[in-house]
Amino acid sequence: MRGIVFPGDGVVEIMEFPDPTPGDDEVVLEVKASGMCGSDLHHLRRKKGGVSLTGALTNAVPVIEGHEPCGVVVAAGRSVPKIGPATVGTRVMVHHYFGCTTCNHCRSGWTQLCQEVPLKIYGNNAHGAHARYMKVPASTLVPLPDELSFEAGAAISCGTGTAYGALRRLAVSGRDTVAIFGQGPVGLSATLLAKAMGATVITLDVNEERLERAKLFGADHLIDPTQVDAVAAIRDLTRGQLSDKTLDASGSASGRISAIRSTKIWGAMCFVGEGGDVTINVSADIMRKQLTLLSSWTFSTVVQAECAKFVAKRALDIDGLFTDRWRIEDGVQAYAEFQKQAGGKGVFLP
Repeated sequence: MRGIVFPGDGVVEIMEFPDPTPGDDEVVLEVKASGMCGSDLHHLRRKKGGVSLTGALTNAVPVIEGHEPCGVVVAAGRSVPKIGPATVGTRVMVHHYFGCTTCNHCRSGWTQLCQEVPLKIYGNNAHGAHARYMKVPASTLVPLPDELSFEAGAAISCGTGTAYGALRRLAVSGRDTVAIFGQGPVGLSATLLAKAMGATVITLDVNEERLERAKLFGADHLIDPTQVDAVAAIRDLTRGQLSDKTLDASGSASGRISAIRSTKIWGAMCFVGEGGDVTINVSADIMRKQLTLLSSWTFSTVVQAECAKFVAKRALDIDGLFTDRWRIEDGVQAYAEFQKQAGGKGVFLP
């Protein structure tokens, strides 16, 4: 089978790999959709032989990319339970981490927090989903509701699930005005989900096309921080109160500090965008506002399943996130377009 790999220094290659066969506790998926994620770009642009943003060591052997897998189980090892999501023919998503399986973090579904063994991240330091087939431990599977497409499942497997996990940590409800900085796929997902939770949503981005998409996804107010002072604009929209909750999906220093300063007294702000830094005046920006600062890194298996049920129950248009659909053979062109970070979400349909 063909798979997409990132050897380093911004290079994208298509390589041949043998079709996988499952070990005792593993399954093989026929990949139906494999999403593209902004964090892919950190791995793509790393130096050859370097480490990814997550700190996971890059293997000497090329690794198939893709950490938003969704597909159908086509083979299972002899120790895999004959019932449940690992059954051959079942539609599934993948929680794209694998740890020791026995520590408290792994047992509670937060495998990415495992401290006992080197963490495997599929599509990073273990083969991912940008190929026709993918082999994973059966314990990483999360059921995909019948109402959802494979593309929606791929989005929930990282970007949309990440947005849901952050809004869940912020305890967003219909009482809240929420400001969401950055309207890439994660921020746009947060806009859609926050509206479904009942919130009034203010969206911010420097790209006009992304702001227009946010409007289609239900945003109540749109702000371009290059045209106006973001904090002042949010103050005006909230009658001087500022936002109850804010979420930064931009990963930029300017977005982060604006998100903090746009949050009202006793409010809460959540960091979601990866990488970079921010300089904070602790007294003025946080302490004297009694502000709560949170961070949210992806989600547990439990939250991933919860997100899928939330989307299915409300018939949310997660498929509308996707503007670009590619074949594996188009990998070089796909990532050239994706690096422009101007449109919506991309997905490979092997």
